[in-house]
Amino acid sequence: MTNDFAHHPVDPTSAASLAASGFQYDLVDTTDRAAFEAWFQADSRGFHGPAMSKEQIDSGFAGITYRRTVGVWDDRLVAPEVPVATVSSWTEQVTVPGNRSIDAWAISSVTVSPTHRRRGIARALLEGELRSAVDMGLPMATLTVSESTIYGRFGFGQAVFAADLTIDTTRATIPVRERRGVLQHVAPSVFVAEAPTVFERIRLSTPGQINVWPLRWEQIAGTAPGDEEYTKNTRVVRFDDEDGTPRGFVVYRVTGGGLDFTNHKLTVDYLLAETPEAYEALWRYVLEVDLVREVKAELRSVDEPLLWLLSDMRAARVSPIDHLWLRILDVPASLNARSYSSAGMIAFEVSDELGFANGRYVLETDDQGMPTASRVENLPEGVPAVSLSVNELSSLYLGGVSASSLIAAGRIGELNPGAGAAIERIFHSPTTPWLSVWF
Repeated sequence: MTNDFAHHPVDPTSAASLAASGFQYDLVDTTDRAAFEAWFQADSRGFHGPAMSKEQIDSGFAGITYRRTVGVWDDRLVAPEVPVATVSSWTEQVTVPGNRSIDAWAISSVTVSPTHRRRGIARALLEGELRSAVDMGLPMATLTVSESTIYGRFGFGQAVFAADLTIDTTRATIPVRERRGVLQHVAPSVFVAEAPTVFERIRLSTPGQINVWPLRWEQIAGTAPGDEEYTKNTRVVRFDDEDGTPRGFVVYRVTGGGLDFTNHKLTVDYLLAETPEAYEALWRYVLEVDLVREVKAELRSVDEPLLWLLSDMRAARVSPIDHLWLRILDVPASLNARSYSSAGMIAFEVSDELGFANGRYVLETDDQGMPTASRVENLPEGVPAVSLSVNELSSLYLGGVSASSLIAAGRIGELNPGAGAAIERIFHSPTTPWLSVWF
């Protein structure tokens, strides 16, 4: 596997396909500020964002040019230097069950200008990213999506879900308990400096998390340029344990109110808690802020403990969404990267329209949940076995998606009785997968 992923050449198959239609597909020279600015402006436009200011371009130039930055250009346009399509990617660590992580090709900034739709550009970009990942020896690709109907055709499956919470503070109370530790307001710069350390201490304990890059911490805290209203309204509270060690943060904004000053809305932009004490103290703080009628929190776990802290669970409305999508490229390497919940042997017949994961595979786990996965010519007799596409295998991978649900939906076929139950038992993750950021 190359360590120089940022300069790995673009996929020749996609390059040839796009060249046949008159397009140039290539890396952006991220040492060239003008070239990066043209790409960055196209990326923002693709997500209906505003024109980037000089300060935002400077921030992006410092914060994301370590990535492999790719564009598609049409030299027939008035501004041929501005790409008509964008994508960026990098090697990421996705946490998996067993306090481990797996190398994955993280894909982001996938845009195609509305002027160039339905010309095969998106397919060339995505397939090119997958072939590049295979060429670099990466076992998996991953992304979060703004449009959920696109990525299934490329073998991705929904693997991690998130929940948006809307909480009525007139009904939401947490029973009083003795509090140990200290809550205090801190500057957003303190969050940027200290939150990554707290996060890193707990990252591996939750499947689905990634290494959050420095610019994202700045964006969460409102210290990155771009949204003056967000920056102006952002507040940060830190929880310290009895020894004075920071154990959690909440980043939030209070808006609204109008003529009725008791009718404000509090938005939780990020809540990070290392311990149960920090978690409860920060949520209690949020729910008890004066003059707030409603609390909104996005990208929370679908198994959020807060719901069980509330004296009235119905005070919270929960809206789940698909969040992290995975795409297995190397089946044995991916299956061998995580641990499992019980001993056993299961077999898979995997179909993959793009060919990367096609084949038959056996996974055997021991009493400690340690795996041995391998490709086989024929499925062994008497072993619980299923047939499925790489999409479903990718969804099952982190243990947060039920095999029984996919079987009931006709997405997985049992090749012998009880195979689904065996997968359910072995793949189950005791910690619900969760990813706390977009990328």
